[in-house]
Amino acid sequence: MAKTLSRAARDALAATDWNAIDAMTDEDIARQIASNPDAAPDMALEIDVRAIRRAAGMTQAQFAAAYEFSVRTIQEWERGAKKPSGPARTLLRAIKADPEGLRKALAAA
Repeated sequence: MAKTLSRAARDALAATDWNAIDAMTDEDIARQIASNPDAAPDMALEIDVRAIRRAAGMTQAQFAAAYEFSVRTIQEWERGAKKPSGPARTLLRAIKADPEGLRKALAAA
């Protein structure tokens, strides 16, 4: 079932010059991103949460408990419903690099 757009969204889409957008070069896009970094797309590399968890030899519940995530969050990341961002991405990269060391550090804190 398609989601109904708000009037503001419909108006914004109707006012968009799609031909101008299609004609943009990579340089045009880079200039726009440089002038407004908040408008830049998320270009972060994908993080395979399932692979990180499995390499640590843990179930979803064990992984969530050890690293202070909710089980639901792990499930959503693993099925692709959501993507980790910000501090979660940093934590996942640290887990990937040294899962046991990070578990010890968190347990000692």
